[in-house]
Amino acid sequence: MSRTQYYTAASLDGFIADPHHSLDWLMQFGEAGTDDYPDFIANVGALAMGSATYEWVLRHVLDPGAAHPRRWPYEQPTWVFTSRTLQSVAGADIHFARGDVTTAHAEMLAAAGGKNVWVVGGGELAGQFYDRGLLDDIIVTIASVTLGAGKPLLPRSIVTPPLRLVSSTVYGTAFVQLRYEVQHAEAR
Repeated sequence: MSRTQYYTAASLDGFIADPHHSLDWLMQFGEAGTDDYPDFIANVGALAMGSATYEWVLRHVLDPGAAHPRRWPYEQPTWVFTSRTLQSVAGADIHFARGDVTTAHAEMLAAAGGKNVWVVGGGELAGQFYDRGLLDDIIVTIASVTLGAGKPLLPRSIVTPPLRLVSSTVYGTAFVQLRYEVQHAEAR
């Protein structure tokens, strides 16, 4: 059965990007990180991302101004939630969505074909899935840095019922990954 999962990295003090939308704090670790990504992405059938995340991927992953721009990094269909008109990527299966996440979520589940839906980021988008009762898991890899300010991991109050810790895994000396299951009020 498909699960909708918010899979991301965050600083120890709970930010996914610094105040300037930079991920340099995370990129300093290079390839040293977690080794779970290949298994995680193999079970993903569709992606959801906000416009800031999408634009970050365009600038930093595709690097369109480079002599040899890279291709879109995901094979899965991707829904980009935005209120603006954004450039598309040739050859990529990208859908631009507006408004409530519920309608697009149904489309993503259908496209995922029984695999999971990955809410790539940001935290506000993951919060919208949570608000609608559509978020099943939060998988966050905590890095051994603090930022003091920036884009929050999940700008929502989740108190009752609390998240249920499923697992914790240490990766080297810089990361710990926490896997939580979202418990919805009706599941008490």
